[in-house]
Amino acid sequence: MATPEAALARLCDPAAEVSAHYLICPRGRIWQLVEEGARAWHAGAGRWGRVGDVNSRSIGIELANTGGHPYPAPQMAALRALMAGIMVRWQVAPERVIAHSDMAPARKSDPGPRFDWRALARDGLSVWSEATGQGVTWGAFLRDAGRFGYDIGDNPPETVLAAFRLRFRPRATGPLAPEDCARMADLAARFPVDRGNLSA
Repeated sequence: MATPEAALARLCDPAAEVSAHYLICPRGRIWQLVEEGARAWHAGAGRWGRVGDVNSRSIGIELANTGGHPYPAPQMAALRALMAGIMVRWQVAPERVIAHSDMAPARKSDPGPRFDWRALARDGLSVWSEATGQGVTWGAFLRDAGRFGYDIGDNPPETVLAAFRLRFRPRATGPLAPEDCARMADLAARFPVDRGNLSA
């Protein structure tokens, strides 16, 4: 949307059939639109691990940003504070913090390549990997992607790779690379999605 106010109006319009628990504007103002214990319509069709109805198992946070520019510091500070509280209240592990582009890679690209996932991971609010490697095999990459949480059954390999790169290698282009395989293997080994808590 062109402005945070336009995004707020759309998220509050029943005819739009879209909502979120929270919306954060670039200046750091937070609007709560849905109670945390209630279901919002922010995710739609998609899955993460065994969770197919992500809307019913998650708290959705929308950031007013077109995706074409960096996320401002006040917005990120508000997000970090909000996430920290939610994760304590609902006992959400950092590996269960996902993007819309993770759970619906064929339909969604947000929060996009300008979002600083690494900074969230440094604060214990998400996960990250800096692993390096030498081997490149689609079979291993997809196996590990499924173990980490990506839906490899309904999405083409290239779509899974693009979603992974949006989050973990936002400047990467070209064919599957050793860094993709190494980071996915590392994430799958440390954070297998269906190991425990199934809240997205």
